[in-house]
Amino acid sequence: MSNEGFVRRHAVGVYFVLAFAISWFGSVVGLGPAYLRGESVELSDLWLPGLIMISGPGVAGLGLTYALDGREGLRALWGRLTRWRAGSWYAALLIFPILILATLFPLSILVSPKLTPSMFAPGIVMGLVAGLFEEIGWTGFALPRMRARHGILVASLALGFVHALWHGVADFLGNSNDFGEHWLPYFAGFFLFVMALRVLMGWVYANTESALLGQLMHASSTGFLGVLVPIGIGGFHWVSFYTVYAVVTWGAAVVVVARYGEKLVRTDAHAAKTP
Repeated sequence: MSNEGFVRRHAVGVYFVLAFAISWFGSVVGLGPAYLRGESVELSDLWLPGLIMISGPGVAGLGLTYALDGREGLRALWGRLTRWRAGSWYAALLIFPILILATLFPLSILVSPKLTPSMFAPGIVMGLVAGLFEEIGWTGFALPRMRARHGILVASLALGFVHALWHGVADFLGNSNDFGEHWLPYFAGFFLFVMALRVLMGWVYANTESALLGQLMHASSTGFLGVLVPIGIGGFHWVSFYTVYAVVTWGAAVVVVARYGEKLVRTDAHAAKTP
């Protein structure tokens, strides 16, 4: 079997290897020295490794698309990334700020006032950068291929597992020195949340075929986490937040699956047009 034939037959697996290699390289080079010295990571330390990490899924997706399908493949990918006619499905962009607030308000009363929702407007910028770059690969390249083989629900869950794992190195290097014993339970809650996130994103993609809306949903999720969750709340409070947020987000995902079924699309034409 030729190298090209191998890559074509295992395109998604090769894509994941490339995305991880690029992103984890940036994380290790940018954050590793500070971690080994036991230093806290400052915001000023994050821009370069963060940019390399975020670019990994998109660069891998664009490169493999061109290698496998040339300009025709890039045009098809561009079509998914510019498919903006999605009607009322844009309301899905409100899902994550609503779920974040539904998590923070009870926690601010029952756990700590430190978890009172904030309003840090610049946080939305990080969300936009992450959503626009990452989803070129996750939704633009990987999800359609995984969906064709496994169906949208299984594909979304599998992609959620990989997407969450992809965050692991950067989260560990960036947070473990500060979080200490709280890092593992924090990341466990975050991991479960990302899998539910991908189910909700898969639901919207199945009904719109719009990678652009996937980019915007990712931007909404990451951006409103930066806007609404207070900065510097510490490991224990992050564990509290992500434990509850994962449950709340999974609650929303279960409702979607219960209503739409494993194909995440209603069978009647009228219902398939509205969320």
